[in-house]
Amino acid sequence: MTTLELKDKRILVTGGAGFLGRQVIDQLVKAGADTQKITVPRSREYDLCSMDACQRVVQQQDIIVHLAAHVGGIGLNREKPAQLFYDNLMMGTQLIHSAYQAGVEKFICVGTICAYPKFTPVPFKEDDLWNGYPEETNAPYGVAKKALLVQLQAYRQQYNFNGVYLLPVNLYGPEDNFDPSSSHVIPALIRKVYEAQQRGDKQLPAWGDGTPSREFLYSTDAARGIVMATQKYNDPDPVNLGTGYEITIRDLVELICELMEFKGEIIWETDQPNGQPRRCLDTERAKQAFGFTAQVEFKEGLKNTIDWYRQHAA
Repeated sequence: MTTLELKDKRILVTGGAGFLGRQVIDQLVKAGADTQKITVPRSREYDLCSMDACQRVVQQQDIIVHLAAHVGGIGLNREKPAQLFYDNLMMGTQLIHSAYQAGVEKFICVGTICAYPKFTPVPFKEDDLWNGYPEETNAPYGVAKKALLVQLQAYRQQYNFNGVYLLPVNLYGPEDNFDPSSSHVIPALIRKVYEAQQRGDKQLPAWGDGTPSREFLYSTDAARGIVMATQKYNDPDPVNLGTGYEITIRDLVELICELMEFKGEIIWETDQPNGQPRRCLDTERAKQAFGFTAQVEFKEGLKNTIDWYRQHAA
């Protein structure tokens, strides 16, 4: 397995100022990249939904790590499905095309677990990606991101363009998005419990019935996996990044309440959507292809995330 040396590479990280992006830049530097040669395009200067911005931003770059996404939880997916579809498709497809035209050496596209069919056999294997339609609430987002895999494979076939596609499971960690209008389940729950404690509430409402399961990957683990793939993976097949550890939403809520010492009663709002029934990844391909396995144990990662939020909530 040859390792791509990053020392002299000019690297563009879209979404590099975000939650995962900051960790990816940190891991790139640890892997030998030169901080001076890493570029993070800011949305106020480069609207990546515009072809002109994509063409400008890829010039003189050797490697592109595409993390930028318009993303959120079930609430945002229900409220803005058209926007999520359009923004994610246009950003990705124009950036890939511009990168190919500019002679970029390698393109790393970070996809989404939402691309998998609603009823995928657990654990999700990459080969099951096309065996059905995604869960309805996040299908527009999932399909838009999945189209980028098709594009990368087509560009590899016709133009010999080296694009790789990664499928990280739900991420969490310090510096996550804790905004209740757009956050994912872990930060949303941490904030909900914290605010219930501040108000002295005796009850905690939670969406759905608690039966769905999810798998979560700590942000530093995800970033390490992305950088390992950048250096060592050059194949057309998509690759899962995860832990293989599955937890039900009910157990997750109870664990967060326990770690935060919330003693109130959990009220399940069964009229609210559950989302996809189960999510758990087969992580063997990442291990075999470039040696990636997650290192941060779930409870430890949750504690770190809770501690960070408590310090910054004020």
